[in-house]
Amino acid sequence: MTSNPARPPLAGGALDRDAATRMSQELLGEAWRDPSAKMLRIRGVEIPVRVAGGATRLAWQPTTGEPRAAVVEDPEGASAADQSQSSLDARGVTDVFLGRIDGAPVFARAIPVAGEDPGTDARTVENEGAGAEAEPGDERWVHPFQVGARLTEAEREAVGVASALLRWHESASYSPRDGDRTAATQGGWARLDARGGEHFPRTDPAVIVLIEHENRVLLGSNALWEPGRFSLLAGFVEAGESLEQAVQREVFEESGVRLGDIAYVTSQPWPFPRSLMLGFRARLAAGVDPEALVPDPTEISELRWFTRDELREPAEDLTLPMPLSIARWMIDRWVAEDDAEGAVEPVDSATAS
Repeated sequence: MTSNPARPPLAGGALDRDAATRMSQELLGEAWRDPSAKMLRIRGVEIPVRVAGGATRLAWQPTTGEPRAAVVEDPEGASAADQSQSSLDARGVTDVFLGRIDGAPVFARAIPVAGEDPGTDARTVENEGAGAEAEPGDERWVHPFQVGARLTEAEREAVGVASALLRWHESASYSPRDGDRTAATQGGWARLDARGGEHFPRTDPAVIVLIEHENRVLLGSNALWEPGRFSLLAGFVEAGESLEQAVQREVFEESGVRLGDIAYVTSQPWPFPRSLMLGFRARLAAGVDPEALVPDPTEISELRWFTRDELREPAEDLTLPMPLSIARWMIDRWVAEDDAEGAVEPVDSATAS
């Protein structure tokens, strides 16, 4: 599968998740032993990459030895939580099956963070070989935000899935029902408690909104950011709240304005560690003064309207969202539109899969 340009990064579907394999211990074993199988290591939040010929790629390793993986069927007399403890590290993390890239099985493993060696600075990768520590082809450990836009779509998705699953395993070693140990199953996509109850990774939905008015878009600067950094308004969906209600509430809380037309655009997984971003476009409600902005002082330091020209060629003191984010994807698409159109254009769900 190739990446889908109609979708933001991490949402193109280039990674084949191969759910059938994760549900079978036999198929998982065959996948692990496949000569083309490879392993992605994650150290804290960092990933290993190599730069060669101007291209940045993940530094995969072959699968060797025995996987740290839970068995599916309970041995006689052993509980689901007891049977696989020898296969887990101290944090309860197991190897996880991510799926397939171009037919090759891909797995992920969390490795300890080096005590005094945080890895090569991400700027070394940016410089592509500047200095003795940056020879082309050398493996470097970097934050995925630094290089994610230069990886292939399938590799980006693999990093996202691995980050989400491995972080979840670290915090899900014990059942929230009774406090007993849990064990990984389904290739790392679920955990079982002692009573056979299944536990699955949690995803937190958040809305993000491109607000437009007379060929301008509203951007905000978070109170925790450095001056000059702006993005779309966003926030988490609350309990018992629809997505549209969340859009209205978050925008009013952060800017003091009410919205009229609201249209869903697309979504993006943001598994660092477990968010799902739901993108919307909206217009101000009739009669709302676009200059009557009231930033939430606890969250927003500044609100500004920007034209397409201002975003197409940003001033030196303006920092836009990173290319990997849905915020940047939505801004770039808006900038590329004809000013005369000005229409709220949701993605056609029937053709965007």
